[in-house]
Amino acid sequence: MRRKVVERAGDCCEYCLLHQNLTASTHQVDHVIAEKHGGKTTLENLAPSCTVCNRRKGSDLSSMDPQTGALVALFHPRNQPWSEHFKLEGSRILGLTPEGRATAELLHLNTFERMVERAEFMRSDRFPGKT
Repeated sequence: MRRKVVERAGDCCEYCLLHQNLTASTHQVDHVIAEKHGGKTTLENLAPSCTVCNRRKGSDLSSMDPQTGALVALFHPRNQPWSEHFKLEGSRILGLTPEGRATAELLHLNTFERMVERAEFMRSDRFPGKT
């Protein structure tokens, strides 16, 4: 099952797009809806997640949209296309929707360190999803 989950995502984190080959630790398989909230261990509920994104997401299902202050569901990589909720602007991942903004904020996708790392991978033509 893990192999299918990873292959489906092209060996990339489905939140920040970081390719497995660019990390020191193995991507984890995230339950998009955590088991404690009734999520099942099925292909429809699993997504590869880099260690940083997985640790920050935890079992959360929702967060605050930093633009409106509203509580919204987080981005769901099985049900929602990444490109409808996020876009790359330079090395910054911009949230385009309430779900995208809340997810980007919760996962700290644009900390200085993550943006510098992403920019370096982009300069060497290894991001997103390129090895």
